[in-house]
Amino acid sequence: MNFLAPEASGVEVEAALAELAATGFARLGRVLSDEGIATLAARADDLMLGHVVHEGLFFQHDAASGRYEDLEHRKGWVGPSIHYRKLEKLEKDPVFRAFLGNPLFERITRALTDGSVTLYRAVLFNKAARAGTALPWHQDGGSFWGLDRAPLVQIWTALDDAPAEAGCVEIVPHSHQGGLATPLGGVIPAEVTRAAEAEARSVLVPARAGDAMLIHNDVWHRSGTNTTDKPRRAVTVCYLRGETRCMRTRRAPRTFETIFEARHPRT
Repeated sequence: MNFLAPEASGVEVEAALAELAATGFARLGRVLSDEGIATLAARADDLMLGHVVHEGLFFQHDAASGRYEDLEHRKGWVGPSIHYRKLEKLEKDPVFRAFLGNPLFERITRALTDGSVTLYRAVLFNKAARAGTALPWHQDGGSFWGLDRAPLVQIWTALDDAPAEAGCVEIVPHSHQGGLATPLGGVIPAEVTRAAEAEARSVLVPARAGDAMLIHNDVWHRSGTNTTDKPRRAVTVCYLRGETRCMRTRRAPRTFETIFEARHPRT
């Protein structure tokens, strides 16, 4: 199916990528059609409720407290629930897999490389009504990600309205320019965010269902809990250059699925 709204064809990709480089994020506007929103939102619920099952799909349930520190790890699927914080490896589902290869995302990646484009991760982030986990300031990179080079681009798409009170994304503009706060990446130490006055510099980035934005992997960002009566679901997709390799050694290195084939020059 065609997930995209007519407006998606008018997205000025080069301008968005320039804004991403300068600021650390860039709004793309509405990119999903009403049908696309409904299809992906329904599929997200089907996966959380166990109506559709795929081997190898990763689940993490919310903590009852809403505190990131209280999340339980390595629990996976704990039964039908709309309170999963995230579902990872969405590429295993044919509906989401089709969405990952949509023409707009191809245009964005093609503006960055003529080579093949692979997938690091495709994740549903979910904050159920009157619930969710408060995600602290963090960066999406570092040695924890186990890559031999920086990711190509990360695209976030809202499946529901995400106002401030629903736990919208919050960003510290330009913070990506300082690189990684720690070599490991991930959660940024509190003393680092205090020294940088992250609270004073941050901006809320509310979104409407169907909106998308680019988020630099190194920009500091976080999100709060959902205090509304509606869910707040969004899909984050992180693409890689095809030559990217996994550097982990404790387990077998990951291989990354190709989403867009390399462009071959005409002969």
